[in-house]
Amino acid sequence: MKRRTFIQNTALATAALSTFPQWATAQETLDKDQLLGKGNPKLVEQNGYRLRPQVAAAFDKMTAAAQQDGIGIQVVSSYRDYAHQNRIWERKFKSYTGNGMRDLEAIKKIIEYSTIPGTSRHHWATDLDIIQSGTGVTSNVLDPDKFHGTGPFCELKAWLDKHAESFGFYEVYTNDYGRKGFNYEPWHFSYAPLSVGYLQQYTRLDIAQILQQEKLLGSDAFTAAFINQYKTENILDINPSLLD
Repeated sequence: MKRRTFIQNTALATAALSTFPQWATAQETLDKDQLLGKGNPKLVEQNGYRLRPQVAAAFDKMTAAAQQDGIGIQVVSSYRDYAHQNRIWERKFKSYTGNGMRDLEAIKKIIEYSTIPGTSRHHWATDLDIIQSGTGVTSNVLDPDKFHGTGPFCELKAWLDKHAESFGFYEVYTNDYGRKGFNYEPWHFSYAPLSVGYLQQYTRLDIAQILQQEKLLGSDAFTAAFINQYKTENILDINPSLLD
């Protein structure tokens, strides 16, 4: 990295760090609807993303720093409300069951990468999926292989590994040995200064009761044992830095 670029990045990172001296408690308490993706959060909508203002400001600083190093960042997904997540759920459920899978088998396939509506971190407008821009790759972009080796997004992956945390962004579903739940997602980052507190608030909800009341496609398979495992492995088995 050039010295001038290093100084610029350091200044940006310092500015970002000054905005979150303590992470343990989010700066605001979200109501139940916002935690479940059914509320109306105040969002900044620009540059292909929809994020909370504090998250957007930090993300813009990180994007600018990456650009200084010649790496462009493109947002694939950011805030998703409950209805959007449910559309994803229903499309996949119908596809898998239409090809002969039983309900529970289809659900287990879905939750390799996609969340049950009402349980997505994207509902909080603190998380986003990102790839490297300017590569010419436009199909199947959320593929772990594209972020490693000679993959088209490997430069972004290396840059994020080195710098993202200084701006408050942490990879959620890591490739750590023994981690359960959702598959490895090198594209999914969360703004810890807010999302750590939001997760604490979320886990105080009665998730089992909520999911059983929603009447989602396939929800008859949501037994108490299934929901408990989903909460333990899919919701909570994440990057430890996002838990405290």
